Amino acid sequence: MMLIVIPFALGAIAWTFPNLTGIWQQDAQLSNRPDDAINNSSDQPNPENTPVAPVALWHPSGLPLLNPPPPADAEVWECEVAIVGGSLGGIAAAYHAMQAGAVTCLIELTPMLGGQISAQGVSAIDESLTMRDRQNFSDSWQHLKQLIASQDALPSGFPAQEFNNLSSDPPIKVADVNSCWVGDLCFLPNAGAMAAAALLKEATTNSPQSRWGTEIAFKGASFNQAGNTIDAIHAVRRSAKDPDYLPKGKLSREITAWYSWSEDTLYAKQPIRLQPPPGKQMLVIDATDTGELIGWANLPYRVGSEAPETTGEVNAIADNPECTQAFTFPFILAIADDGGKSLQKLKQVKPGITRAEHRRDYDLGSHPMYSGQSFFNYRRALSVNNDNPFTATPRSGDMTIVNWNNGNDWGIMNPALIMTSAEIKTSGQQHNWLGGLNLQALKQAENHALLFSEWLIETYASEDMPLQHLAGAGMPIPTQSGLSLYPYIREGRRILGRSAYGQDSFMIREQDIRVDMSGRDFSDTLIGITHYAIDIHGCRYRNWHPSKSASSAPATENFVTPIYIPLESLIPQQLDNLLIGGKAIAVSHIVNASTRVHVGEWAVGAAAGTTAAWLVKQNDSTLTPQGILDRALIGSLHSELRSQGIRLEW
Repeated sequence: MMLIVIPFALGAIAWTFPNLTGIWQQDAQLSNRPDDAINNSSDQPNPENTPVAPVALWHPSGLPLLNPPPPADAEVWECEVAIVGGSLGGIAAAYHAMQAGAVTCLIELTPMLGGQISAQGVSAIDESLTMRDRQNFSDSWQHLKQLIASQDALPSGFPAQEFNNLSSDPPIKVADVNSCWVGDLCFLPNAGAMAAAALLKEATTNSPQSRWGTEIAFKGASFNQAGNTIDAIHAVRRSAKDPDYLPKGKLSREITAWYSWSEDTLYAKQPIRLQPPPGKQMLVIDATDTGELIGWANLPYRVGSEAPETTGEVNAIADNPECTQAFTFPFILAIADDGGKSLQKLKQVKPGITRAEHRRDYDLGSHPMYSGQSFFNYRRALSVNNDNPFTATPRSGDMTIVNWNNGNDWGIMNPALIMTSAEIKTSGQQHNWLGGLNLQALKQAENHALLFSEWLIETYASEDMPLQHLAGAGMPIPTQSGLSLYPYIREGRRILGRSAYGQDSFMIREQDIRVDMSGRDFSDTLIGITHYAIDIHGCRYRNWHPSKSASSAPATENFVTPIYIPLESLIPQQLDNLLIGGKAIAVSHIVNASTRVHVGEWAVGAAAGTTAAWLVKQNDSTLTPQGILDRALIGSLHSELRSQGIRLEW
């Protein structure tokens, strides 16, 4: 399909001609095997060889418009707070907005709510030791952890009879089998998803008209005439036609179909429109881990590493939009004997990059495989004996979540995962959003994870310690491959804030969070607190060309100050009713390495949801997030945050 664009008084007009080159050129990079085929039917709304009616591609403000336009038969959700992304931050935002009584809507791409703790497979809570020692946590964060601990450890339908020492009757609880040394709470992804859903259900007591849904892809937005307010969010829900359908666990092969408007052989589709109730305003929160709404609308943002000239940071190296932190597809290994079946399936993986090149990255370092402070005990999410993870040897039936730096981390930048604004525009996704991720990068990371599992089983399995790669129906990660439904995203797009604290485009910088540097005091406008080491999972090119990564920036948590998150870091430029509810806040590449972890993402989401609901309660359509600052209302917002149990004191 080719777009011919002609200037017009209100932006641009395009005529669409089908049966020409497809607008997503990444398809050609993928394998030509049948199950690698990408469904591009959504990009060809007119199958005949005739021009369609003129379609405006750009709002007069320069914001994008959807092409094809949103279907007219959309299911309408009325929302005072609309949240794009059921990530960990999205769940926090929805919970707090609903607790405050706002009619809240949330859409999530994957089948599981919770982001890091479920669909992304990082179901081991990251907190700084200092925060844990001081118990400097908000009430809702503590409540979430308690809910997780009370969940059934194994999913419904798990074949417990096939595993020694496991039984589903009576159900095993997370608290009874949690034993890892990475943190205080490790669990299987199914438990994280159940806890996230339970939390939202609980909050409906205060907001019974709120609603949420999974398997719903963000497609774009509509704007008011001035181009400074989102009037509606457009999305599409997919429903598998086969009730027994199981996701492949190969996002590179599924993502385009997930985002397509059009029905295909696997999915029925229903368009959805999120809009404000009559006569009311709607606050929108981008809680996606990659900053999808930000990337689609092309609001001012940064991606990748920065130069010292850009941020003034001592340990910054250079601007490189390809150098985001490594992303990961976690999986689960169990000490169980499946007769070598899972290993045989792993051996069928045919990577584009050779096995030898993949295997050069695999290394357990100084850690033993099993006993004591070992690889297996690091994120052991199920311990049959619930024994000491620092000294014990795991036994048959134990399971570990694999998320390992020198293992399934994928930091190769050619190609980079996060599409830049230029790539989005060239690909056509500015008008027909398909996730904003590079398919080839996804595919390479998937293979890297599967081959790491193969290597672990080949290298460390024995008669006494057989290893099984868990995959299939009824498993804690419910995919055919056993890989997480979506990769663990450490870093995506990060907004540039508005003018504040001496910057034309605000962002929190390295010097603001280091105890040995002179930074700014954000206490007057803080809306949340977090703390963590500067933990950068680096990037590199396959040919080892200089990556421009901030390799000297990592620091242990004793070099990091309490991180005060100011309201300014949640407010993007241009759109006045939009807040950030997750990793896409205004921080530098270096600071993201501290704020990205579970507790930091929760703090941001909780603040965004509470702020949005507070604005709704003011019943003043002229009051915006920026208006809280401009009208000196931050004190009133602080009172609301504290009333919701959000911690504002270290």
